[in-house]
Amino acid sequence: MPEVPLDFPRAWVEFTNPADESEVLKCDLTWLTSSFTCIFGSGCAGIYADSPDVGCCTLGAHFADKADEKRVAAYVDQLTPAHWQSHPGRPVKRKDWVEKDEDGERKTRMHEVDGQRSCVFSNRPGFGAGAGCALHGLALELGLNPLETKPDVCWQLPIRRTFREVERMDGTSYVEVTITEYDRRGWGAGGHDLDWYCSGNTEAHVGVEPVYVTNAAELVALMGQDAYDELVRHCEAHLRSRSALALHPADPR
Repeated sequence: MPEVPLDFPRAWVEFTNPADESEVLKCDLTWLTSSFTCIFGSGCAGIYADSPDVGCCTLGAHFADKADEKRVAAYVDQLTPAHWQSHPGRPVKRKDWVEKDEDGERKTRMHEVDGQRSCVFSNRPGFGAGAGCALHGLALELGLNPLETKPDVCWQLPIRRTFREVERMDGTSYVEVTITEYDRRGWGAGGHDLDWYCSGNTEAHVGVEPVYVTNAAELVALMGQDAYDELVRHCEAHLRSRSALALHPADPR
């Protein structure tokens, strides 16, 4: 069974953010201790069958805010035709890589190469610098973590962070920060129409280390170092417990 059902029992832990008492972290231990790993270029079928070479880059990336776009722009200026298959071959302009969707939200421009539409930064197999995100490749060349060069939504996937205001019975309140799996439903109603998806797919649960280790940099960026350190303690204790809930159903048995 390549992809598991969306709903299954999960183990969660809640703890106060050591760096901010107004926040409570609610973390999905089942996901964070799973063996998921990105398999782009190593079996990823792409979210649409007619665009198998571009993974989840088929729809382009929406910017979180102006700061997100500005940060990415600084690295786009460093891309050359050797890094970026769709480089315009002249000084890059913002319109070369940014467009607005039907709701007026700013996102990376869509572009077609070899009959497959995707984010304009997606290089295809056979390109000299290799297939995949040009901004990701640039990060590796510069000795940076790709989360520094790519749009926020790109490096966060498939980790999902949400915020919720919670009021206690005594009238006090706190911000609940949930860290969990970005499954099909995270894409909205259209997520159910994706031809293939990785987070719950057994083919992608082949990592040597669990998610909380392989995605440490992303988790630190999402929750802060102090909260991440606390999360590690809970994940390690959860794995030691050998509970049935310690395993994501897509993990190998």
